[in-house]
Amino acid sequence: MPHFFQKHQIMSSETLPAFVETSNVERTQDLSEDQEESQKPRSGEGLEPISKRQMKKLIKQKQWEEQRELRKQKRKEKRKRKQLERHCQQDSNSDGNDRKRIRRDVVHSTLRLVIDCSFDSLMVLKDIKKLHKQIQRCYAENRRALHPVQFYLTSHGGQLKKNMDENDKGWVNWKDIYIKPDHYSEFIKKEDLIYLTSDSPNVLKELDESKAYVIGGLVDHNHHKGLTYKQASEHGIDHAQLPLGNFVKMNSRKVLAVNHVFEIILEYLETRDWQEAFFTILPQRKGAVPTDNACGSSSHNKKSARAGGGLDSDSSEEENSRNELDSPREEENRDKENSTESAMNSIPH
Repeated sequence: MPHFFQKHQIMSSETLPAFVETSNVERTQDLSEDQEESQKPRSGEGLEPISKRQMKKLIKQKQWEEQRELRKQKRKEKRKRKQLERHCQQDSNSDGNDRKRIRRDVVHSTLRLVIDCSFDSLMVLKDIKKLHKQIQRCYAENRRALHPVQFYLTSHGGQLKKNMDENDKGWVNWKDIYIKPDHYSEFIKKEDLIYLTSDSPNVLKELDESKAYVIGGLVDHNHHKGLTYKQASEHGIDHAQLPLGNFVKMNSRKVLAVNHVFEIILEYLETRDWQEAFFTILPQRKGAVPTDNACGSSSHNKKSARAGGGLDSDSSEEENSRNELDSPREEENRDKENSTESAMNSIPH
């Protein structure tokens, strides 16, 4: 027995290091596996829920990717259509260039049309930006007109110039326009001036192309009503209003934006017809109809013609197109009516 125990003890002492080493390796493997398992995200843990906004973005992105080929095909069709139009224009024009043919028909008018920008301090930045857009429209329309006028932008400075420098740097390269920091009275004779204002009792019958007609560059929403008429009277400058009430009856406010007045004069120079000029330029939302077909009593017609039978350049408002010109109050009322019908229709026009 002692010999047996001694032999067993010798064998145990020999196999013990190997056993310990094997156990350590297995323990190390178990620990590494546990660490890997602990580092793996468990189901429902470590994942933030996706918000509705993120989900919408993902859906839109997916739709965008799915429609990639469709957009590519549309671009190809558009290019082909433009090429076809160009070929048709070249075939229909013996000179091979419509633009040159049209420009040769242009006859410049000697009439001077002035936008008076001396009301800069009376407007907030929002209205300054509106005036800037209206001036841009006037410039574009005058460049396209068959009888362009001598376009003047006077008292140019302050907020308006700063806004144009920041948002429309190309204005310094405008052609066929006189942009001056001086007041119009400093370089135009007083006897040549006619200030257009709806408060004037004088109604224009026709345009005198030897005169300089002044439009008040003021967007104030009737906060300074009658200001241009007052200034013209104080300085002894002739004044008048467009004959709007003699030809047109409207079911909305008879307030015209600066660019609308400008375009009406351009149209009249081409057609020599006030009624045609008014109905070509006035927005459809104004509900303009000829005075002969207007409803209501004669006294009401006279009152309407007197109230707005001309030009409200003092309170001119921004417009986005010929079909869109409404006062802020009208827009607000329309928004409220739309919001009661559906929340999706509350976007202002």
